[in-house]
Amino acid sequence: MKLSETKMDEKVVSSFEETLQVCGILIYENEGDSMLPLIRQGRDKVIIVPKPEGRLKKYDVPLYRRDNGKYVLHRVMRVRTNDYVICGDNRWRCETGIGDQHIIGVLSGVIRKGKTIKTTDNWYRWYVRLWCWPFLLRRAIFMVREMVVRGWRRLKG
Repeated sequence: MKLSETKMDEKVVSSFEETLQVCGILIYENEGDSMLPLIRQGRDKVIIVPKPEGRLKKYDVPLYRRDNGKYVLHRVMRVRTNDYVICGDNRWRCETGIGDQHIIGVLSGVIRKGKTIKTTDNWYRWYVRLWCWPFLLRRAIFMVREMVVRGWRRLKG
């Protein structure tokens, strides 16, 4: 994920955290394919708002910073007492150990072809239900796909 330095009221903003603090909103073009089919690199922009008070809910999409400094935008699959189980829509391996201290903001919408799809829109809610509900089936399909790709690469040399 890239963030160019932006001048806001003569302040130079250089991180996602600073942009959210100064502007109250962050809009940027996502890099990577981990949130396909919802967010596509080079086409869609995401709208991030500051982290809400309290805990996130299942299926929220937080922007968080891993301990290694990398920014990630993935979906909450399960809320646990001290952390979250998080996974990208185009991934089958979940990440654990992401706590509230890692969360910077939360997805509030996606801009596609100039139109904003808010996370409160019916279309988005249906997408989440259809895509996330059969996670175990999707996980099995992705695992098989990965094994086939690895086998094919070994055969090719």
